[in-house]
Amino acid sequence: MTQSANHLFEPTLMPHLIIDGLNRYHDRPCLYLGDEMQTYREVREKTSQLIQALNSKGIGKGSRTAIISANRPEVLHNIAAGSIAGVCATALHPLGSLDDHAYVIENAGIETLIYDPTAFEGLAKALKERVPGLKNLLAFGPTEVGEDYCALAATFTPKPLVAADITAEDLNTIVFTGGTTGRPKGVLQPYRSGAYMTMVQMAEWEWPEEIRFLVATPLSHAAAAVFVPTLQRGGALYATKGFTPDIFFDTIEKHRITTTFLVPVMVYALLDHPRAKTADLSSLETLFYGASPMSPARLQQGVEQWGQIFFQFFGQSEAPMVLTHMKKKEHDLSKPERFSSCGRPAPWVHMALLDDEDKPVPAGEPGEICVRGPLVMKGYHNLPEETAKAFSGGWLHTGDVGRLDEDGFLYIVDRKKDMIVTGGFNVFPRELEDVISAHPGVAMVSVIGVPDERWGEAVKAVVVLKPGVEGTPELAMAIKERVKESKGSVQTPKSVDFVDKIPLSAVGKPDKKALRAAYWGDRTRAVN
Repeated sequence: MTQSANHLFEPTLMPHLIIDGLNRYHDRPCLYLGDEMQTYREVREKTSQLIQALNSKGIGKGSRTAIISANRPEVLHNIAAGSIAGVCATALHPLGSLDDHAYVIENAGIETLIYDPTAFEGLAKALKERVPGLKNLLAFGPTEVGEDYCALAATFTPKPLVAADITAEDLNTIVFTGGTTGRPKGVLQPYRSGAYMTMVQMAEWEWPEEIRFLVATPLSHAAAAVFVPTLQRGGALYATKGFTPDIFFDTIEKHRITTTFLVPVMVYALLDHPRAKTADLSSLETLFYGASPMSPARLQQGVEQWGQIFFQFFGQSEAPMVLTHMKKKEHDLSKPERFSSCGRPAPWVHMALLDDEDKPVPAGEPGEICVRGPLVMKGYHNLPEETAKAFSGGWLHTGDVGRLDEDGFLYIVDRKKDMIVTGGFNVFPRELEDVISAHPGVAMVSVIGVPDERWGEAVKAVVVLKPGVEGTPELAMAIKERVKESKGSVQTPKSVDFVDKIPLSAVGKPDKKALRAAYWGDRTRAVN
């Protein structure tokens, strides 16, 4: 088959959608950050200059980069540039530890680190010393460690944007998520995954007629998911340099924001703030929320306070964001039981609830949520056994257990994977247990998630001490500090309980189901 025939059936991918969106408009506002506004033309030209800067360093199709930055316009330019250039990018968590960042860079074979020197100069220096394979350090501004990426880009004249010669199966990004093996797993997301996600978003999500999208979360993580729909509809992104209720309410009032995305813990902070009842949110048409289960009581409170503006989505790194959705009118105060649901399965994704033998469960019974479709990852990086397990029976096994009601709404009732979702972030207990068990006074430890009104789930360490060791508040604090230093603040246990013994299963493993039961009581679902 000829080269042209090979491309005959190739779908439109993210780089093509970004180029098309940026080319549609010129002097219309595209990005606001603080007092700075950039038009579509300016974003397009900055993107072109960054592409040329990357190419001048030998960075292009198939190159692997990582980014860590505070919110600044260059993050968005770089997302567009990397995608159009065919780069495989990985976003590093701003609150992650040096050990985790070094592991991700080495595991993924990343050769280029792009960073914000005002916030991560020290980290860049440490990673350069730690990771021999890190060849390029490109900074959004003057730096003593690497090269000024922006100054390099400024030496080039903007040119028309042209996408690299990529295919649907080429890698778009490697997203690292925690793993039960004790190390994060790299989820291989091809270009088809992001394109298909965007297609479903455009078809199913309830976008305002005029999109003024408030990005209150890190641009490096959130912007890629909402960038293309915003461009395609001629909207503008409004990014804040941080999140507080006052910043949020001020931005909505000042710019008449029409839509935003929040994780549940952010919604809780807003509802608990005095301005929740006084701020003018009349312009806000759609509040997208997801990343972790939301308290049904708090969600009901939000609808009572602000009306039916909430839109829920559910997905995971292995099949991002659009597996299910609950639309605005489905947040029905006359049906309070529905506030525990994550909505109906998207018609664009094959979904089944399967038992342990990969057979469909009877109607109304719980089963593991399994999916098929172009959205699904290629697999886990360098983990063939984990990949085979995830794809057992020709389905992607999500690790979440759900049931469908008679109206087709999905309820997540448990989590097969040993994972905690706290404030929208994934925490995998095995990684923390490895850190805590290395403490000289610890004989045994199990880390679990427990219900928490603010965080959804809070990380709790249940610890058995060695003989003669006393479980004091000072020791609990020392354990927390140990985890914070090794894994970062997000993964640090909110509480440490000292116990005489941890329940064991028949084969001698910690019985986390029994351990969790003491904290979860008679709740109808084992996620919060």
